[in-house]
Amino acid sequence: MTGGFQNPWALLLLLLIPLWAWWLRRARPEAVAFARAGAAAEAARGRGRWMGAVPDVLRALSFGLLALALAGPRTGARVVEEESEGIAIVLAVDVSQSMLAEDLRPRNRLGAAKQTVARFIQGRENDRIGLVAFAAEAMTRVPLTRDYAVLTEAVGGLQSGGLGEGTAIGDGLAAAAARLRRAEERSKVVVLMSDGANNRGDVDPRQAARAAAVLGIRVYTIAMGADTVARIPVALTRVGVRYGLARTVVDEKLLSEIATVSGGRYFRARDTDALRRIWTEIDRLERTPVRARRYVRYTEWYLPFLLFGAAVLILEWLFRATRWGRVP
Repeated sequence: MTGGFQNPWALLLLLLIPLWAWWLRRARPEAVAFARAGAAAEAARGRGRWMGAVPDVLRALSFGLLALALAGPRTGARVVEEESEGIAIVLAVDVSQSMLAEDLRPRNRLGAAKQTVARFIQGRENDRIGLVAFAAEAMTRVPLTRDYAVLTEAVGGLQSGGLGEGTAIGDGLAAAAARLRRAEERSKVVVLMSDGANNRGDVDPRQAARAAAVLGIRVYTIAMGADTVARIPVALTRVGVRYGLARTVVDEKLLSEIATVSGGRYFRARDTDALRRIWTEIDRLERTPVRARRYVRYTEWYLPFLLFGAAVLILEWLFRATRWGRVP
């Protein structure tokens, strides 16, 4: 809440009240008018002087209230209206079989990716975000949207095995860039997560990165996985999932080139904590400045002061007319 006066200069009129009282004291030392012969008897009893001062007090009070009304007292609630163009972001997530390697938590690399991506989405405002999944092929799971609930549900539903064997980084990047091509936002970003090397697909990753740069799209790349042998599911048998040990090779040079060409950044996530820090850093880097327009909606309170001041003025007139008559 906030408040004040619309015409604060009018408060200076209140200074006239003590000056007027001083003038009355000099001009009328007794400051008492007797309207009837019986008033002298009342004065003798000690009440005449007090009753004689009442009209002057009422006049001073009325003048003060009317001065406050002229000053325009008001209260209001401060409102902040934010305007933001937002950012268009497409999240391109590798869902190849190697993303099931259990060197990140929870469960595996894909589980860690889903958890951190969902947390990133929940921290955004005003941005349109889309989701692309890729393995041997690329597929748009969610087009650009501000419906974060739908987007978070789609991220939670990402699974490995539905898009073939292999890793088509170029196709995944191309699909993400295509979603951003006609976006109205000035700032366009792709966040691409992969744990392997480009070994499938029809689009060369470097060409896709150059095309993204021409379209004004920055690409942040995240290499997933530790440099160790990790347990990975290799087959489904009658008694359950059979696991093997595998070491995946991340093409860090390729992912770094993609980020550099497009004006983005390359990150390496060797564990879940590093992955969380990476998403926090991306969240910090990709924040659209918000232009705030502030205004105050006021409630005017001059009318109660005006009415009360007028009422006191009428009361003063009645007091003089009915009891004291004309005061010199």
